[in-house]
Amino acid sequence: MLNTNITIGQYIPGDSVIHRADPRTKILLSIVFMVVIFLVNSFWTFTAMALFVLLTVVISGVPMKYTLRGLKPIMFIIIFTAVINIFTTGGTPISDKVPFRYITWEGVALALKLAVRLVLVIISGSLLTFTTTPILLTDGIEKLLSPFRRIGVPAHELAMMMSIALRFIPTLLEETDKIMKAQAARGADFDTGNLVQRAKSFVPVLVPLFVSAFRRADELATAMEARCYRGGKGRTRLRDLEFTSIDTKIVIVTFIFFTGLLLLEYL
Repeated sequence: MLNTNITIGQYIPGDSVIHRADPRTKILLSIVFMVVIFLVNSFWTFTAMALFVLLTVVISGVPMKYTLRGLKPIMFIIIFTAVINIFTTGGTPISDKVPFRYITWEGVALALKLAVRLVLVIISGSLLTFTTTPILLTDGIEKLLSPFRRIGVPAHELAMMMSIALRFIPTLLEETDKIMKAQAARGADFDTGNLVQRAKSFVPVLVPLFVSAFRRADELATAMEARCYRGGKGRTRLRDLEFTSIDTKIVIVTFIFFTGLLLLEYL
């Protein structure tokens, strides 16, 4: 049946320091984190980054088990890319015996680093949506894109689309699960057969799923029009975003950590 472990796009209410931080701070620091994780390459820096993510999850109050659930849907991708790197990277073989002669120490190290990078990026991205409501996420993205309005970038519309897309991920997964259970009750089999047969068995699921997605989109558009939504022009907000001392402290601590990490890596 459907794997419903995709947690991105869901919000977990809380009152932690990370929950109360400005969404712009969290978005920018998430982007910086994703850049830094691909700049480090040593064992000690990877360990420090993993401990940093672990500490952030603990401070946020988000259950660790719930955070790790988001890794299950991409576990196949992580394993597949790791295997490809193990067998295609040149270097010193780990043994002269077959098939170990085709596996190199450099390939194993590269596969482990890639797996750690993907895991930390997924956790950090999920943590952003866990601690930020869709409305605040939309406002934060819009504020960050607002300087580009001078060159014709529709900041509000882009932010709204991204927020709606994130919000509807769990909704569409729930809808897919309902359709698959209904099809299974009518005799459909999604778990047996080869890869082609299993792919064909999902065709009866895709058609009603697309119909449901378009219907939800039409209902959402009608609801927005009924509330006189006309884009971002002249739009007011219940709560204006503003940086607080919490954001200052988070930025300072994170900047010191990342700077020290890069100095440790390259000096």
